[in-house]
Amino acid sequence: MILTLVLLVLGLALVVFGSDILVDGASTVARKLGISEFVIGLTIVGFGTSCPELVVSLNGAISGSADISIGNVLGSNIFNTLLILGITAVLRPIAISSENKRRDIPVLLAVTLLFICFCLKGSIGRIAGIGFLLLFAGYIVLSFKGNKGSEPVQEEGKTTPLWLSILMIAGGLAGLVIGGKLFVNNAVAIATAAGVSEKFIAVTLLAGGTSLPELATCVVAAVKKKGALALGNIIGSNIFNILLILGCSAIITPLSTKGMSYVDLGVLLASTLLVLISSLTGKKKDSVDRLDGTLMLLVEAAYLVYLFIKL
Repeated sequence: MILTLVLLVLGLALVVFGSDILVDGASTVARKLGISEFVIGLTIVGFGTSCPELVVSLNGAISGSADISIGNVLGSNIFNTLLILGITAVLRPIAISSENKRRDIPVLLAVTLLFICFCLKGSIGRIAGIGFLLLFAGYIVLSFKGNKGSEPVQEEGKTTPLWLSILMIAGGLAGLVIGGKLFVNNAVAIATAAGVSEKFIAVTLLAGGTSLPELATCVVAAVKKKGALALGNIIGSNIFNILLILGCSAIITPLSTKGMSYVDLGVLLASTLLVLISSLTGKKKDSVDRLDGTLMLLVEAAYLVYLFIKL
């Protein structure tokens, strides 16, 4: 058991470190192309910080653990919105642009509702997985088209050479693949030994662990007054988790969603609706303000209490 715990921590460390250098390398390349701050957060950073979830869910699908794949995505999206966005908003209110209100937040709500519909149906098959990937590709194209005319991100201080950025991306991906495999295998081993369900471990330990890159990115963004990057990271990560990660996982093997309860799905929907409500009622330049952030944290705390009571 001690060796399993050591390998679990090592896997998580590799996942977090790999994601960190992947995001740094990818962001440097993106800046050289003059991409706006929100789109960097939505695509490059969002994808980079979602890589841990991608690796964990794919490993879960390959090993036949559907609850790991589904629970990891559901738990990560709840964790991203309620805890990470909540903490970020409490630290510093996050402005919501008219483009966010018109396109990005409605897309997030639509994708979340689509996921919930498939969960109620009982499974996500290969054809649905292909459909998810097509929707994902369409959203990425739409995001970059909408970037035209946006203010590009300005480079600050010394820039990383292109060759080093590419090396960071390669090293980050390697860390994610190796760390993700160590993490999911040993998390399942611990859950089995303790008599805990895969679903519980997926929506708590796996979801929280693989969401650490989003947490670090958003907190740093808030401190540096880069709210657009933080918001783009959360919206991008949540959309990527459902469309890209579950799309790829379902193509590998059809995923049963019967392990997800109405409470799990209700909390996921509520977390997304809170972002939508914030965009409609924000008092400070249409923002996710400190009151919104506090409410998100309270809902997350209540959900965690519910999970532990059920355990």
